[in-house]
This record gives sequence, C-alpha cells and structure tokens, in this order.
Amino acid sequence: MYQKIKTATASPIAMVSQKVRDFGMLVKFKLNLTVVFSAVMAYLIAATGETNWLAIGILALGGFCVAGAANALNQVLERDFDKLMKRTADRPLATGRMTVADAVLTAGLMSIIGLMLLALFNPWASFFGVMALLSYAFLYTPMKRISPAAIAIGAFPGALPMLIGCVAFQGELTSLAFALFALQFFWQFPHFGAISWLGFEDYQKAGFRFVATKNGDRDKSIGLQGALYALCLIPVGLIPFFTGITGIVSAVSLTLIAIAYAWFGWNLYRQNDRKAAMQLMFSSFFYLPLALVVLWLDKV
Repeated sequence: MYQKIKTATASPIAMVSQKVRDFGMLVKFKLNLTVVFSAVMAYLIAATGETNWLAIGILALGGFCVAGAANALNQVLERDFDKLMKRTADRPLATGRMTVADAVLTAGLMSIIGLMLLALFNPWASFFGVMALLSYAFLYTPMKRISPAAIAIGAFPGALPMLIGCVAFQGELTSLAFALFALQFFWQFPHFGAISWLGFEDYQKAGFRFVATKNGDRDKSIGLQGALYALCLIPVGLIPFFTGITGIVSAVSLTLIAIAYAWFGWNLYRQNDRKAAMQLMFSSFFYLPLALVVLWLDKV
C-alpha cells in the first residue's frame, strides 16, 4: 500500500521533471547560455560608466528567449531528421514527447517576449534579434541539407548576439560592434569544422550536406580552413586596440590565443583524426570566453 502511494505521489513530479528537461532540450539550454554570455560580454565591453545590472538582466532574458525560439523552430523543421541521428534522437519532438503545436507555440511566445525586451533598449537591438531568429530558423536550417555553405550562412545569426549586446548599449553601429561581430563570426568556422568532423557519420545518416566531403569521406581541408579562419581573428582582435577602446594587453593576448587556435586547426589538417578534432573543438570552447573576458578587463 505504501509503495502504491509513493509511486502515485512521485508520478506527477516525474512528469513535471520530464517537461522541464524537454523544454531545456527544445531551447538547447546549455548552448543558449553561450549565446547569452556573448551578448552580455559584448554589452559590458561596450558599456561605460556604472554597470546597469537591470539592463544586463533584461538583455540576458531577451537574448535567451530569442535564441530559444530559434532553436525550437529549428527542431520543428528537423524533427524527422533528428530521429536518424544518435545525438538528437532523444529530443522531445523526435520522440513524440512534445507535439509540433506545443513547440511552435513555445517558439512564438518566446520570440514575442524576447523581441519586446530587446526593443526596450533601441530599435537596432530588436531588429538584429529578428534577423537572428529568421536567418537561423529559415535560412541556415534548410541550407544544412543542401550545401557546406550552410556553415557560413549559420555563422551570421551565430555572431549576431555580439552585435545585439553592443548596440543595446551604444544605440548605433560602431567599429567595436563590427569587431565583436567579426570575432564571433570567424570563431565559428573552426568550431563547427571540428563538430562536423566528429559528427560526420551521424550527419550523413540524416542527409545533411553541410560537411565538406571528398570521395564520400570527410574532406581533409576542414582543418586547414579552420586554421585560416582562426588566423583572421588576429586582425579582428586588434581593432579595439587601434580604435583606443582597449590596451596593449588584450591586443597581445588575443593575438597569441588566435595563433594557438589556428595551430589546433592546422593539427587537424595534418593528423585528420578524432583526437585532433576533439582538441580543436575544446580549444574553441576556451578561445571565445577568454577573448571576451580579456577585452572586458583591458578596457581603457
């Protein structure tokens, strides 16, 4: 009898817990936090005077909602393909734990809330929020099944959080806004190159063609392209220094970590194995937060 009561009591809790987990998977919670981090750090780098924590909170929530809506729409459009890949087979839409109607409703509500919050700053912030949402869900998502050019297309909405964070404070497009946008834009190529190398078989099963191939296998140039794009981060990282926003410490630091990032790309090109791809992926996890923190701490 006690066991029956215990099971009956635990059941609703388990159901709620599953709903929460499904929501987190739908909006890609962990990935979403990196989007929020980028936007907030861009705001802090651009900000002058006393820190406005309320504004930062609004920006974080607005950015989270817009990115969450884009991720939800992405999964709505790819639900049938997600079933075919090991890493995405347990997503709520792929398994049927969540209906398409619920996912679209969630995306709609989050997009409205997110864009309204961004509009509290200025029209530019809201405009770039709309651009990020639409280009990610309706341009990048279908392009993944057509061409490796999807990575370049996806890098655009992927870098917009930096632009949003910067214009949220400055209210206009500046050299700093473009520099931070370019920083995240170029950073994505080695990052997604490593991910595409590691997930190649899964992507092939689902019919995604955004991984460069040669003779039916991974194109060895993935690592070389990653190295070249990483080197582009050197001049981009120097823009804040030459425009008088940051000092020599960040200029030197960003140059060194960009060289290290490029080396891991070059190593993937030479070795062309899983270990090198893992090293490049993990180096990408360190590069962006390190670069942004250094820029913030070295503001003149």
